[in-house]
Amino acid sequence: MKLGRVIGTMVASVKADGMQGLKLLIVRPLTADLRVEGEPFVATDASAQASSGDLVTYEASREAALLHDPWFVPVDHAIVGIVSQHHYDESKGAP
Repeated sequence: MKLGRVIGTMVASVKADGMQGLKLLIVRPLTADLRVEGEPFVATDASAQASSGDLVTYEASREAALLHDPWFVPVDHAIVGIVSQHHYDESKGAP
């Protein structure tokens, strides 16, 4: 799982089969110490509870596509959960 912050929403007037009713959110990827790690992307909300400003975990690629019902909808990113607490110990970070 990866860490990101929801920075907005997106509305699609036409969606692929199986994606009707899925909420689309714009997510900015973050590092473990909450620094920006890349360009924002659109993700579906598999948690069904995320909103703008939330710190979230997400999956990418095949794992994202498998998180919805029906299985394997055509998505590249999906929000898995909302982070309620975050603590980063810099002394235990990557070398």
